[in-house]
Amino acid sequence: MGSRIEFISRLIGAVVLATTLAIVGVQLANMLNLDPLRYGIAFGVGGGVLGAVLGFLFTPYLTVRPINYIRQALSAMPLERLVALLLGVFLGLIAAALFAIPLSQLPSPFKEILPLATALGFCYLGAVLMMNRYRDLREFAGNIRLPRAEHKVAPVAVIEEGEDTHVILLDTSVIIDGRILDIGRTGFIRHTLLVPNFVLRELQHIADSADSLRRNRGRRGLDILSMLQNESPVPVRITDMDAPQTRDADSKLVVLARRLGCPIMTNDYNLNKVAELQGITVLNINDLANAVKASLLPGEELRVTIIQEGKEYGQGVGYLDDGTMVVVEDGQRVLNRTENVIVTKVLQTAAGRMIFAKL
Repeated sequence: MGSRIEFISRLIGAVVLATTLAIVGVQLANMLNLDPLRYGIAFGVGGGVLGAVLGFLFTPYLTVRPINYIRQALSAMPLERLVALLLGVFLGLIAAALFAIPLSQLPSPFKEILPLATALGFCYLGAVLMMNRYRDLREFAGNIRLPRAEHKVAPVAVIEEGEDTHVILLDTSVIIDGRILDIGRTGFIRHTLLVPNFVLRELQHIADSADSLRRNRGRRGLDILSMLQNESPVPVRITDMDAPQTRDADSKLVVLARRLGCPIMTNDYNLNKVAELQGITVLNINDLANAVKASLLPGEELRVTIIQEGKEYGQGVGYLDDGTMVVVEDGQRVLNRTENVIVTKVLQTAAGRMIFAKL
């Protein structure tokens, strides 16, 4: 569809510019007092050919492509920044209108040029100022609304203020993982979970995969997202915001997180590192799981089932309910039995927490 519109714009541009330059060529021949039958036709045909070529080559760069860029930039822009942009342009037009009356009294060509130049300058200045200070304006507006009914409106104002700015971007991996649903049900997450459309497309692509394992993972992710919207108290929003200058979903998430100033929730190790290098806050479900595991000290007793042999001679290995590995000295002789053990050492590694114990 986009290529067809661009081709049509090339044809229209070629016809318009060819006609314009043909007329200019004929008028130029008349101004130089040349033979209209000989030079007028030659200048007109030459101008028409030149206009057709230039119009066909450069019309999309002056019409379709700038419009598409502006449309994509506006669709990816957060609502509050878009409102700030429109407010800045509106204020710029008001200021330009005040200057237009005295500027129109100047002699030509200043009275034709300066009002338009002033309007463009004030619109640009107003838009830049409003977009740079939109957070201050939001806080100022919030302070104005609060005194009306402090006992009722104040809590609602805080929630409304957070709904647009306090968001967490969800990655594909954390949706497929599924633990975000259990965390959301507990009520610990207060911010809005934001799911861009390109993450949904990636989930759908995984769900349509020919590989059964990937297909099941994708369908699980879609089911988790549906349950998040219907069963979790955490608000979940789907957004059309995009980063068209990048292709892969991870890069788009990083660009959106920088634009919105919000964290990314993910289990992807590479995305975690890239986001941290760019100063973006990362909420990793694996780090949270390790942080909330029970803290055990040497000398405490546990009850664990020894299910397999350890790497060292005589060792047995069991697991706690949260997945923590317990290495039991001389546990091989009680394999497949549940025994009481005493903690001797707790080791925190990059892969998680390991507990060493003895019978």
